[in-house]
Amino acid sequence: MAVNNPFARLPEVAAFALTSAAVQDGGAWPAGQLSGLFGIPGGQDLSPQLTWSGAPEGTRSYAVTVYDADAPTGSGFWHWAVADIPATVTELTEGAGDMGGPGLPPGAFQLPNDARLARFVGAAPPPGHGPHRYFVVVHALDVESIGVPPEATPAALGFAMLGHTLARAVLVATAETTTTTETETETSRQDESGSA
Repeated sequence: MAVNNPFARLPEVAAFALTSAAVQDGGAWPAGQLSGLFGIPGGQDLSPQLTWSGAPEGTRSYAVTVYDADAPTGSGFWHWAVADIPATVTELTEGAGDMGGPGLPPGAFQLPNDARLARFVGAAPPPGHGPHRYFVVVHALDVESIGVPPEATPAALGFAMLGHTLARAVLVATAETTTTTETETETSRQDESGSA
């Protein structure tokens, strides 16, 4: 079976740097970014802290998306989409993507994700489905507003960005749900060790 590459049929663009206090590229999401809303024990549905740098000259706004390329849907699963982040902003704090976007800069807004919630929803792979990859992407755009309505889907946002993307900063996180008992055990271990 082919591995889903969400950028395979998109135009190649420049890259810039993206880091997160929550996870390193290729690392597993901590409990904060797992989904309590979808029944993962210890999950908090907190959008990750993100910092980016090195976007190209001409960047006039950013969008941020989080996409599970391995969800068993035939089309993946969009966990978060934020549009119209001003070009002067280079960081989002953890939890900025709560309902209502309390940590988002003025002018930025969240689109409904695939759970139809205008907020970040955490990782919740089906038990036994294996590891999932979560593509956290900051898109540098050449327009101040991408022009999609707040009720648009993340896929519609992606289509609107097609001719306006100057560069992408990408970080891939992972998550896997084995069984409820094992997940609860791992969450308990993290709580006892003080790690999130």
